[in-house]
Amino acid sequence: QVQLVESGGGLVQAGGSLRLSCVASENSARFNTMAWYRQAPGKQRELVAQTFKSADTNYLDSVKGRFTISRDNAKNAVYLQMNALKPEDTAVYYCNAKRRPLYLRDPGDYWGQGTQVTVSS
Repeated sequence: QVQLVESGGGLVQAGGSLRLSCVASENSARFNTMAWYRQAPGKQRELVAQTFKSADTNYLDSVKGRFTISRDNAKNAVYLQMNALKPEDTAVYYCNAKRRPLYLRDPGDYWGQGTQVTVSS
């Protein structure tokens, strides 16, 4: 099964930067979309940034101009560069990948374990 491994989270001061990485266990070019979600305590999980095979991207309004999602299929990886971080960006960030099922019982929707991002004021 597909596994997604995230890294790069940590504690930073407001205004600082972090770069999150997500590496897939198999060819990421097969995924129609790869994305980053986040979930803060007591809040619903929300889509932060998404990229498609076409290289088109989609961002949460509150992170536009600050966050950049990129994809490197040669490394089976997707990244999230986060600049000008704010305390409200504090959350667990999850990598997500979607594809059409390739075999019986392939869920076609995969999640990483999450990486904590904490932004202090």
